[in-house]
Amino acid sequence: MIIQSAAGLLVFILAAFALSENPGKVKVKIIIIGVLMQIVISLVLLKLPVCRQIFVYLNHGVLALESATRAGTSLVFGYIGGGSPPFDIQNPEAGFILAFQALPLILVLSALSSLLFYWKILPKTVGFFSKILEKNFTLSGAEGLGVSANIFLGMVESPLFIRPYLAAISRSGLFTIMTSGMATIAGTVMVLYASILGRTIPDVMAHIIVASVISAPAAIVISKIMIPETRQFSEDSQEIVPVMHHEKPSSAMDAVTKGTLQGVELLINITAMLIVLVALVHLVDIFMGVLPDVQNAPLTLQRILGWIMAPVVWLMGIPWQEAAAAGKLMGTKTILNEFIAYMDLAALPAEQLSEKSRLIMTYALCGFANPGSLGIMIGGMGTMAPERRSEIVSLGFRAIIGGTLATCMTGAMVGAVIR
Repeated sequence: MIIQSAAGLLVFILAAFALSENPGKVKVKIIIIGVLMQIVISLVLLKLPVCRQIFVYLNHGVLALESATRAGTSLVFGYIGGGSPPFDIQNPEAGFILAFQALPLILVLSALSSLLFYWKILPKTVGFFSKILEKNFTLSGAEGLGVSANIFLGMVESPLFIRPYLAAISRSGLFTIMTSGMATIAGTVMVLYASILGRTIPDVMAHIIVASVISAPAAIVISKIMIPETRQFSEDSQEIVPVMHHEKPSSAMDAVTKGTLQGVELLINITAMLIVLVALVHLVDIFMGVLPDVQNAPLTLQRILGWIMAPVVWLMGIPWQEAAAAGKLMGTKTILNEFIAYMDLAALPAEQLSEKSRLIMTYALCGFANPGSLGIMIGGMGTMAPERRSEIVSLGFRAIIGGTLATCMTGAMVGAVIR
């Protein structure tokens, strides 16, 4: 199994080389450091007992946030928001309503992240990771800060940290920031995904956080292979002034208010995308219903995606007999989004994926690399740096591929480490 995952790691790196703009300019040092950093982070965070205890505390935090959110949704929406129903429920699972019980968690997380930013807790945390990345990968200050911010923030919020530098940053640096945005997820949705997977994967919140951390060096490796750095940057121009909002909050309450309003916009966007994407997939399946059955079952988009992505997930360490089911999840995440893929993972029968395979897929699905996210990224970064909008658009599809390869590297790394 370790050999299988190690071979997958090599294949994903070679795939990036095959897509490289300038293979001769790739720095082998970055690849070695990136892979070693992934190995060290994986071993430290997944193997040390003290880290496991931290994971337990993180999961207690998730439960606390879920409970706090349920208190608010119960007050506003009553029993459909998680409150006590005024009647006997015959089917408890049918009582879970995604829009009123799970998605409002986004509002709470958005307000909390805004408050943590106002208190300078989030900038200091991001700054710590930024220094590590700058030193080990010889990144510019803007790149280091942008990539590290992506570990905790979304693909639009993190570039705001380096907005003054987006116009002047190198093409390679711009692509690195875009790829890291595709290879990680925002803290706003981390807890949401943990709440979805909590019943099927133990300590899942910690695993999602670790996945986002491990994928950062993987994103740097992949991006620097696909578009190597050819420009020198000046060390004395690396100081960045973090800016999360266009208008700085005047107080803690103002930060909570602004964060909540931003959360409303994100909540609406996620809800709308879920409705539309699920509807489109169902529509495609209806049209495919006219085709003859394959292996005594009708053709569906998910089945086709499962066949295409099965070799990819096998390279991460998934047994071949489980590769079709895992491939469906990877295909769903790539074509649609990771939210739907995580919901499908939570709904999978226990016999379809082993515990280790579910854990590998939790890591492999932990990224924003899909066409819908690309539209959000282009809209956000194009507004911040309008003079580079055409370049951002031209790099978009490559960023999806780079982000996918990075999360595949993370999945393979976990496949090699976890027994």
